[in-house]
Amino acid sequence: MASRTSKKKRPSGNRSGRPGTQKIVAHGAQSQQTVRPARFGDWISAARPATLGLGFAPVLLGWGVAILQFLLDDINPWDVLPLSVVALCFVVALALQVGVNFANDYSDGIRGTDTHRVGPTRLTASGAAPAKQVRLVAFIFFGVAVVAGLGITVLTQIWWLPAVGAVAIAAAWFYTGGTKPYGYSGLGELVVFIFFGLVATSGTAFLLVKAVWIDSILAGVAMGLFSMAVLHINNVRDRATDIAAGKRTLATRMPLWLGRVFYTLLMVAPFGLLVYFSLILISAGWGFFALFIAAPALLITWTATNPREYVLVLKLTVWTSVAYAALLAYAFAF
Repeated sequence: MASRTSKKKRPSGNRSGRPGTQKIVAHGAQSQQTVRPARFGDWISAARPATLGLGFAPVLLGWGVAILQFLLDDINPWDVLPLSVVALCFVVALALQVGVNFANDYSDGIRGTDTHRVGPTRLTASGAAPAKQVRLVAFIFFGVAVVAGLGITVLTQIWWLPAVGAVAIAAAWFYTGGTKPYGYSGLGELVVFIFFGLVATSGTAFLLVKAVWIDSILAGVAMGLFSMAVLHINNVRDRATDIAAGKRTLATRMPLWLGRVFYTLLMVAPFGLLVYFSLILISAGWGFFALFIAAPALLITWTATNPREYVLVLKLTVWTSVAYAALLAYAFAF
């Protein structure tokens, strides 16, 4: 006779929808033994070089807006622009971008969110590198950003800059890190709009001109919208796996068709702002050539049937932001 005290096997899995409470095992013990240790190329891939334009473009455009302001004031910008500050701004932006990519690899990996994703190598989720090692690399890049930021502080003598840097690094870490990551609550797009748009673009211009004005703000809005588009289409790609893992991004909170509409609006809006810049400087209209990259991205978004197509959209979105920033900055400078 079966014992009445025997316990029934409880089903595994997370029913709460809270991040960090579900453990998804990507590989069994046998498959884990066959995982190849990460090589140099895997680390490069995990840095997600396709996304680095998000750090490069806003600084470039901020530099261009600053040059325009000097020209409007009848000042030769090349006589007054501190190129060392510009170079350090690029270092800060790119180091933060790489740092947040490794931080996301670590945090999403230990939560199990990255188990079935399509895209660049996930070192933590695949078991190719120890989680602590991935976290250390993230901290190293954050450290590079800190050192470069301190250099900017010394050169500009704007002594409150380290406070802004501390907030930026905290935002980078707690996107997917900590006990309550805001990226799991649908706030990721808002934060990238602020830091990879307004702060990176308007902040660069401010460091060079020591002022904030409407042109630098609108340039920051344009870059922020592109950054939102990149993050959103990434989350549209991962929509199914994020729902399973309890990651409640904006893409998981809306039907797929509405997610595509939202992405379309984010991609089109910067070109609306370009109309304003064209009224100031007719050559700013060169920025509309970036539509030749944006158009295929939009077409693929509305016809995509598998995650790999969204990976292509993500890359095209980054390149659209870079082309937009480069063309507009060139128009401002020359």
